[in-house]
Amino acid sequence: MATMLYRLGTLAARRAKTVIAAWFVLLLAAVAAFAGFGGQLTDQITVPDLETTRVADRLAEELPDMAGGSANTVFRTTDGEPFTDEQITAVEDLLGEVEEHGAVDSATSPFEMEDELSEGREELNEAREQLDELPEDFSVEEARQDIDDGRAELEQAQEELDAGWAELEGGLEAGGLSVDELSETRQEIEGGLAALDDADAEIDAQVEEALAGGFWPAVEEELNSARAEVVAEREQLQAALAQVEQAEQGVAELEAAEAELDEGRAELDSADEELSELENSLDGDDPFQAVERGERALDLAAGASMVSEDEGTAIGMITFGVPLEQVGIEDLEDVAGELTAADIDGVEVLPSGDLNMELPHLFSVAEAIGLMIAAAVLIIMLGTLVGAGLPLLNAVVGVGIGVAGAMSLSSVVEMMSITPILGLMLGLAVGIDYTLFIIHRHRRQLKDGIPLRESIAMANGTAGNAVVFAGATVVIALLALNVSGLPFLALMGTVAAFCVTIAVLIAVTMTPALLSLVGTRILRRRERRYVGMQQLKPITTPMHTGKAVLIAAGALVLLAVMAIPTFSMRLGLPDASSEAEDSTSYQAYVATEEAFGEGMNGPLIVVADLASDLSSDEAEDFQLDVAEEMTDHEHIDTAVPAGMNDDNTVAVYQVIPLEGPASQSVEELVHEFRDGAVLTGDLAEQTELSVAGLTAANIDVSDHIADAMPLYLGLVVGLSLVLMVMVFRSLLLPIIATLGFIGSVSAAMGTVVAVFQWGWFSDIFGISNPGPVLTFLPVILIGILFGLAMDYQLFTASGMREAYVHGAAPRLAVRQGLHAGRSVVIAAALIMTSVFAGFIFTPDPMVASIGMGLAVGVLLDAFVVRLLLVPALLHLCGPASWWLPKWLDKILPNVDVEGAKLERTPDPEMDQADAAPAPELSKV
Repeated sequence: MATMLYRLGTLAARRAKTVIAAWFVLLLAAVAAFAGFGGQLTDQITVPDLETTRVADRLAEELPDMAGGSANTVFRTTDGEPFTDEQITAVEDLLGEVEEHGAVDSATSPFEMEDELSEGREELNEAREQLDELPEDFSVEEARQDIDDGRAELEQAQEELDAGWAELEGGLEAGGLSVDELSETRQEIEGGLAALDDADAEIDAQVEEALAGGFWPAVEEELNSARAEVVAEREQLQAALAQVEQAEQGVAELEAAEAELDEGRAELDSADEELSELENSLDGDDPFQAVERGERALDLAAGASMVSEDEGTAIGMITFGVPLEQVGIEDLEDVAGELTAADIDGVEVLPSGDLNMELPHLFSVAEAIGLMIAAAVLIIMLGTLVGAGLPLLNAVVGVGIGVAGAMSLSSVVEMMSITPILGLMLGLAVGIDYTLFIIHRHRRQLKDGIPLRESIAMANGTAGNAVVFAGATVVIALLALNVSGLPFLALMGTVAAFCVTIAVLIAVTMTPALLSLVGTRILRRRERRYVGMQQLKPITTPMHTGKAVLIAAGALVLLAVMAIPTFSMRLGLPDASSEAEDSTSYQAYVATEEAFGEGMNGPLIVVADLASDLSSDEAEDFQLDVAEEMTDHEHIDTAVPAGMNDDNTVAVYQVIPLEGPASQSVEELVHEFRDGAVLTGDLAEQTELSVAGLTAANIDVSDHIADAMPLYLGLVVGLSLVLMVMVFRSLLLPIIATLGFIGSVSAAMGTVVAVFQWGWFSDIFGISNPGPVLTFLPVILIGILFGLAMDYQLFTASGMREAYVHGAAPRLAVRQGLHAGRSVVIAAALIMTSVFAGFIFTPDPMVASIGMGLAVGVLLDAFVVRLLLVPALLHLCGPASWWLPKWLDKILPNVDVEGAKLERTPDPEMDQADAAPAPELSKV
């Protein structure tokens, strides 16, 4: 490897412009590929084969109407007063416009929901009042039977009435009359009787006249006969009148009976209609049970009201046709943009974090400041602007190729927004450091008098060899993230590994080319005057043992104290409460918490499997029983029945916890649901609960990563031990170095826990609300810090090993090697720390926590572990530090990381004009 890199350095130095041009062509190609094929990034984490995913798939199968994802939008009056009618109308119009978006399935107005609940409450109150007037033993079935019996009685009475009419009409027909002619006949009879009265009066007058005139005897017989006829006719007419009156009385009685029947029929029809309405409203249920069931359901729904008690805050629910993680980022941005652009007088519109996809920027002012600090360190160490510019140029070109190349695939693979940021972060750091290692070696060789081309090739074959080895360890550690079983984490590690690989390739090709172009200007003027004449003061005494004890004890105590918070570390994914305070996501979270409680920001979807033999009524009662018992749980605010499948075997609930989605209690609650510990008694025996939703999915991801952590940590630590045993030909040194790596990682994690979870110095770092540590942060830290720790260990312990092999006493070799490699380690660590620290002050909590973990980890691993703890412990161990069993020494490959053999055996193909005897690796 050293010889190949030596020749590669020679070729790059001779074809400098071609090599540099080739890398810039690759950079342009990567940028063009990103511009042409790049897609949208996402903040949604999707993980296959999680329980949450399986529950969601089952829910989509059993209740497809509830399979779509949802997100909330908070509406808040600016003056805190209740919404006016005009504002309510404007909000509903806005939601109506959002509902027309292609990806949106529905946009529910909170005010319509409240109106429906109020109407339902009023109807139930009316029904309750009606039921209170009913006898306690009232039942719909008996009432229906009474109505049917009443109709039967009315039918029988109608038959009797019809028979009466028939009899009456028959009697009248026998007398030559009809019902319709009775009135006319009465008039005729009464007219006849009146005429008879007139005739009778006339006869009386004639009788009086006859008596007075004395001719009575002559007319007596005639007048008596006339009177007899009048009497006979009157008797006939009176008999007819009596018959007519009797018929009229019969008609009146029949008509009264008919009116009574009509009234009874109307009463029965009204009762039938009321009973039918009651049956429809109760769906055939017992009215008392149905009203009680409705009241229970409304009481539960009241706990999930979408309008606050002061009526100054409301939540609109936007439902999509597919799960939220499957909704395109552009669609979410369009919906959020339409909401935030709305201008409703006196109303703030705040899309929630699920809608407001504010992806972090790849580069900001904070990262620029970090690069400026790195440039300052380079200038101080190298002493020239040219020398300081080369590592920065290499890093920028390498990151451009790596990040742009990776993001060009974002249209075909789902890539989280943090993935290219991690590649940028790591690519910048290692790109600067790896170039610095080679330049540092080249500068030292030039000052020792080695010709330019020879020095470039030698630096590439020695320090470049170490760079390749160190980069390989970082790449292996990052690619090992694939064992986590999480696609998003595997892609994150792969992209970061790709960026590191590009940084390594640029370091061993473009660095020699650039060094060839700048020539001796890589040295200060004063250094160029005294080339070959510098002498280093030899180190002839080892470290004092007492000093070594104090250093080791102090370093161990420092790491142990800083690692204490790690024992209380809780993993999770950040919610909107940890966003920047000026973001709409944070404001929506706070507004929801203040108006409705923390739990409304992270509801759970709970699915209950019911018994298969329940009727509709029994299933509904059982669903309410389960909801009420869940509401009594110490961590649950309310549980609202949300639906049931057609077979009455699967019920769905929206469960509102008491605390926010990132709280410890919600995590415990999800595990209790999974363990079946939420319900008790018969309900627990008859019901199996499962949980879904974004909050549960985040907890599942955290648990999955926590389960994969031991395997990954064991893999990385095991790899660390094997590699260092091969490189340093020692057993004790790798164990000490690995334990130091574990200490620095633990201390870095402890710092992250103290700041991001405990809230220490939260104001300084702009942390809105402390919460759990980013769920995949430990894995990322282990992978990256392992590779960087190997770098620093290599550039310090390799010098110790070389001094020991060349005859120095074990303790003296430790000090000599440390002195030879500490300057480049210090510079590299400061550069990496400044680059990583630049990401701490970004508004995205995920990026900020990763930046802090890496910055603190690098700082501790370089300055505390590699420069203090490991040398002190190696001094205390003495000769045991370099002991290796002979049988193991024989089977292990000899890894010449620093290219020592190359230094002793120059390449015969080297141009004679450039060739010169190579000096020793270090002058002591």
